[in-house]
Amino acid sequence: MNISAIDLNLLVAFHAMLEHRNVTRAGEAIGLSQPAMSSAVRRLRLLFEDPLFIRAGLEMKPTPRALQLDMAIRQVIQTVQSEILQPARFDARSSTRTFTLLMPDIAEANFLPRLLALLAQEAPHLKMRTLAMQRHAAAESLESGAADLAIGYFPDLKKAGFYQQQLIRSPHVTLVRKNHPDMGERMSLEQFMAASHVVVKPQGREHVFEKHLQQQGIQRRVVLEISNFLSLLPIIESSDLVATVPQDLADFCVQHGQVRAMATPVKAPVIDVQLHWHQRLQKDPGHAWLRSAIHRLFSNP
Repeated sequence: MNISAIDLNLLVAFHAMLEHRNVTRAGEAIGLSQPAMSSAVRRLRLLFEDPLFIRAGLEMKPTPRALQLDMAIRQVIQTVQSEILQPARFDARSSTRTFTLLMPDIAEANFLPRLLALLAQEAPHLKMRTLAMQRHAAAESLESGAADLAIGYFPDLKKAGFYQQQLIRSPHVTLVRKNHPDMGERMSLEQFMAASHVVVKPQGREHVFEKHLQQQGIQRRVVLEISNFLSLLPIIESSDLVATVPQDLADFCVQHGQVRAMATPVKAPVIDVQLHWHQRLQKDPGHAWLRSAIHRLFSNP
């Protein structure tokens, strides 16, 4: 027998017949008319090549073949009801699932410590893995399942097939070391243009502030380019170089080093730090729980 020939509804009809031993009552139990139930019984007989139910007085008594099939068909129906038709669930406290997060190094430093602290309380068995890659590869990673969620500034992901959720809006500020000899409480445009600047240019990722300056025709004195955000802190706190960076990166540096953040005297764009995910995970309950947890932790009030 080919499994494609089996209609699940016929198994439900079979189970009802065994329970009620009467075509009319069995049909009423599963919402079928008497003719429709009789048709189902005929199809069952053809499928299993056995009469299955024989009239004896007021009852339709099962044949030995029907009794033999009884337990197996009950198990199929119970499995479908309990494991297939039930809505998907996610128990954060017991789940051992591994989530892969796509984020740059500064997002790892900013987000992971607090996220891990929350997971220790609410989802102690969950595992995390992070990836950093060039911006153009983010979409493919989320589409293929290599990554579950991207956190950060990914303008290329604002397209069909992807969802976004806002976390923070991060303006640009300028970092200088504490006790910088040329910087007081405020930085003038003249001081900004005269200063020696360091720029972070991660491979494959756009530096928004640099692009903005080019569009405005502003040229400043850049003496150092580096590829890693976290290298910036020791450089700034041990030199007279300055760096214009998003506020979230500046907050991290101020918290962990001998530096301070100053208002940038050049009007600069604001960075939208967002969650990004592919539509295939929109309804996944575990993924939805993680998105909600991250949003609770990091979204601006």
